[in-house]
Amino acid sequence: MYYAIISEDVENSLPLRVNARPAHLVRVEALKSAGKLVIAGPHPAIDSENPGDAGFSGSLIIAEFDSLQEAEAWAADDPYVAAGVYKKVTVKPFKQVLP
Repeated sequence: MYYAIISEDVENSLPLRVNARPAHLVRVEALKSAGKLVIAGPHPAIDSENPGDAGFSGSLIIAEFDSLQEAEAWAADDPYVAAGVYKKVTVKPFKQVLP
């Protein structure tokens, strides 16, 4: 089943993101290589593809896991969590209807 991992950043998270990004991307790439990743990316803090110093307000990952518990454990082990980037992470089942 698919699960949405919806994360909200702390204020001024950009420096924390920059430092933890390489390790974060390794984990997301592993999901992609396993054929489990649907979509992943950050939410720009402003209405721009390249928000610059404004940074990001959070992230969204939709991926396939065997259970909610597995998805929650995967999210809890994210390097962005360890680095203090996220103030809140919500994991919930996701049913793709379109496309």
